[in-house]
Amino acid sequence: MICAGRVWWGKRSNRACGECQLCCKLLPVQELDKLAGQRCKHQAHGKGCRVYHVRGLMPTSCALWNCAWLAGHDTGLRPDRAHYVVDIVPDFVTTVDTDTGERQNIPVVQVWIDPSYPDAHHHPALRAFLNERGKEGYAALIRYSNREAMTIFPPAMAADGEWHETERRIVTEQQHRFLDVATVLAER
Repeated sequence: MICAGRVWWGKRSNRACGECQLCCKLLPVQELDKLAGQRCKHQAHGKGCRVYHVRGLMPTSCALWNCAWLAGHDTGLRPDRAHYVVDIVPDFVTTVDTDTGERQNIPVVQVWIDPSYPDAHHHPALRAFLNERGKEGYAALIRYSNREAMTIFPPAMAADGEWHETERRIVTEQQHRFLDVATVLAER
């Protein structure tokens, strides 16, 4: 399977997917009504996508997408070996101050975790990557499925210099629309 390397946070890469197909399982694909955690109907085990080079059959979201590892970032091992995929598409979470009711949108790096390895987000290289993104104002959204997730705030974003994780829970919001994410990023 061939995936085109894209630029994200200033990186370029010559990496290739090789035998890795974890994104084909973990990420949702709206055009195919594919939920996160389901194998794609176009995936051929050990070979990759059967429609990647077939014009009109490849979903646009797949054609435009790459993982951070493929883009050359030191997010750890290749996704199929690390058991997580770092999405190049940011999202945001909204925090609410329980005392004042003030709402704040915080951009997040999305990390899709293989549910068979729920603690994969503790990998040291991933944590180092997330802490670097924290210096840029990004928290991390650890996604286990379309509906189950937790938020991690790296030491770079915490006054005490420690990692802070929310409780793993069911989320009511799906990924935000591109325009919503662009608006939050522009506000920063």
